[in-house]
Amino acid sequence: MAAVTGIRAAGGVAWRPTADDGVHVCVVHRPRYGDWTLPKGKLEPGEHALAAAVREVAEEADVRGVPQVRLPSVRYRSEGQPKLVDYWSMLAVASGGFQPGTEVDDIRWLAVDDAIRLVSYPHDAEVLAAFAALPSVTATVALVRHAHAGKRATWSGPDVGRPLDAEGWAQASTLAGLIALIRPARLVSASPRRCVQTLDPVAALLDLPIEVCGDLDEPQPGQQSDERILATAARLLEVAGTGGQSAVCSQGKVLPGALERLTGRSDEDFTTPKGGGWLLAFAADRLLATDRLL
Repeated sequence: MAAVTGIRAAGGVAWRPTADDGVHVCVVHRPRYGDWTLPKGKLEPGEHALAAAVREVAEEADVRGVPQVRLPSVRYRSEGQPKLVDYWSMLAVASGGFQPGTEVDDIRWLAVDDAIRLVSYPHDAEVLAAFAALPSVTATVALVRHAHAGKRATWSGPDVGRPLDAEGWAQASTLAGLIALIRPARLVSASPRRCVQTLDPVAALLDLPIEVCGDLDEPQPGQQSDERILATAARLLEVAGTGGQSAVCSQGKVLPGALERLTGRSDEDFTTPKGGGWLLAFAADRLLATDRLL
């Protein structure tokens, strides 16, 4: 995402299922402004917008949310400066019990239509309407490319054994914090050592094993690229088919093609830098949304 001049903020549409197969969303009341709005707040220095969104929903509404789909961003002026607020839909997985405070003194869980009528600002209503238009998300996958591992020409051993370098370990640590936000229950990696190592920090953080899967590998000499792209796309669908949240690490020569195939879009740049990645949301066997993380 390009640098933004002005105030950066982030928040979410936290939602939970109801007994009648509907959903309720969370809105908050701010006594300082006397308004009803979506939970949100400013980014801390150096903070990723997705991390800020999860943190602010937790701080303002006492809701632990798992981000799923990026919703429309909102732009307006605040304190004499342009302000950009990024939003994600978030499945509410826990709540510690809301306590009124000076920033937020009340919250309500409402049907989306009721929330749209209650919120004080048209841009909040637009974000809620975009959420309401989404199909039901059945799985989220953090898909990353392995972190920096030096240069192939300077590694004397088999390429599959090439490890992360110092820059790569720093990237893997950053990725671990972002991946942990979606609370994955499954970690899957391509075969090369650098791919497995990219998931090592999040595996240690969440105490999860890493499954190694050759279907996520890029083509070896003599192999057809299309075959490897198809295999990667099929494996991503298999991981998503188990439902819930997962993280997958693959390689740069297959990721763009796999994402192009899953989205059916050839007009979008899916090139993924080393240590970069995507938040993917699936509705059954359909890739619903792609959100570039890094």
